Amino acid sequence: MQNQIQALNTEVENVQPKLREILSEVEKVIVGQRYLVERLLMGLLIDGHILVEGVPGLAKTTAVKTLAQIVEAGFQRIQFTPDLLPADILGTQIYNPKTQEFFVKKGPLFHHIILADEINRAPAKVQSALLEAMQEKQITIGDETFKLAEPFIVMATQNPIEQEGTYPLPEAQVDRFMLKLKVNYPSRQEELLIMDRVANKKPVAPGRVLAPQTLLQYRELIRRIYIDPKINDYIINIVFATREPKSLGIGVDRYIAYGASPRASIYLNLIAKAHAFMQGRGFVVPQDVKTMAFDVLRHRIILTFEAEAEGLSTDDVLKKILDQVEVP
Repeated sequence: MQNQIQALNTEVENVQPKLREILSEVEKVIVGQRYLVERLLMGLLIDGHILVEGVPGLAKTTAVKTLAQIVEAGFQRIQFTPDLLPADILGTQIYNPKTQEFFVKKGPLFHHIILADEINRAPAKVQSALLEAMQEKQITIGDETFKLAEPFIVMATQNPIEQEGTYPLPEAQVDRFMLKLKVNYPSRQEELLIMDRVANKKPVAPGRVLAPQTLLQYRELIRRIYIDPKINDYIINIVFATREPKSLGIGVDRYIAYGASPRASIYLNLIAKAHAFMQGRGFVVPQDVKTMAFDVLRHRIILTFEAEAEGLSTDDVLKKILDQVEVP
């Protein structure tokens, strides 16, 4: 086992120069936002859809678009609006009067990387149209089902639901996002640099430095990263603490209406491996799990009215849980 872990370590270390090159290309366009960029890259590497939330102007769309440009794969940006229809993203059957037959005109979802921009601007029927593509990697139009080419990943942005003209995403759809990222304002120094770069210089296009085949190889390597059974137990303990909060004995049960689904355990295992990969390790440590737990769980926990009345967020409740669950 020790030899196997050492071999994995060597493989992961050999990949680090390429990861630094990718991040360097992103930094040509994006100032700061390292948290956002690294997690977008992790989602891409581990085949996980990502939901990015933040107020307008925080480079959410630019970051997703830049990362997509780095990969030599098909990219499509879909602007979600209140008048969008499911056929606008899936495609539709069109009648050909000459042949007197219907043919399928494929929609923009038939690409490798999808940027669903301001996804919560569209009504639920359009958001639900994404479910089959996100979960099954296929699209059904009429009586035909089409398999989507790998890699296929949806990176969605949304403005906070308190803002006018937005719709809450259906819970079934939210659960299919591996990560939900919360983006904050840049620091004073970062904003000064952003202002200077945009006002005085021409936009820089990132280079395409990651081939789809290489991306799929990295995914296979990440899945082979070693995770100790004790750390798997730690993941299960965290997830079950959201479902059975009374067992912690710290009073968080009054704040949680519904806990995380089984997808949380699966995704937390995978993203912990991806985090270890980004850190140059061929094995997972408990800190990988703890670091990524917020991004995996914050959209899978439904709080009670009491939590909202006290001004508590899911992150506040998760911190209480993570502080209490024993670390192996």
